[in-house]
Amino acid sequence: MSRSRIPLLCGAAALVALCGPVLPAHAAAPAIAVPPDKIVIEVATVNGSGCPQGTAAVAVSLDNTAFTVTYSQYLAQVGRGTKPTDFRKNCQLNLIVHVPHGFTYAIASADYRGYAHLEPGATGEQQASYYFQGQSQTAVKTHQFKGALDDSWQSTDTNEIAQYVWAPCGEQRNFNINTELTVGAGTSDPSKTTSFMAMDSTDGAINTVYRLAWKECPPKP
Repeated sequence: MSRSRIPLLCGAAALVALCGPVLPAHAAAPAIAVPPDKIVIEVATVNGSGCPQGTAAVAVSLDNTAFTVTYSQYLAQVGRGTKPTDFRKNCQLNLIVHVPHGFTYAIASADYRGYAHLEPGATGEQQASYYFQGQSQTAVKTHQFKGALDDSWQSTDTNEIAQYVWAPCGEQRNFNINTELTVGAGTSDPSKTTSFMAMDSTDGAINTVYRLAWKECPPKP
């Protein structure tokens, strides 16, 4: 996807905080009131088999506390009628978050939702990694699912305050979120059955929600 501005004036809330130097416990500050100025998120790039061009949308909440990503073609599947490459789908979002002067943000939590049909013996996995451009540290969260399952699914990535990873103060660093869905046949019979996990929504009712914590940057000497 070409660089496109998301003219949503509000909170880029959960996206950033999983990568960067972790503050020691004594330096961890409680979450503060959200910044008074509005937040703007630009999507620099969207790449991956789970989010072909035009199938992922980003929206920011009106209170600067969260943003959502909605997918329309995010489906991993294995078994009868599928392609060999369909068992794994991924999507990497490269986001430019314009933060009000004097503030920094971190990921407090991220909620992922979708629907799964896993035959008895089949398995599913949802994974997300988070990192800032130019930083080697990457935070990875993984959630496992087992068949038989034919229902909505949800997973949540959370951090304690002392484990928040804050965006560097006074620097513009793109934030990357890389998500994956993987489905394995396991002991099921892939010649007779099909298992899948989806993180998409045709009506916008299912989305991924990222919630941010905010902190004031220390004054410059």
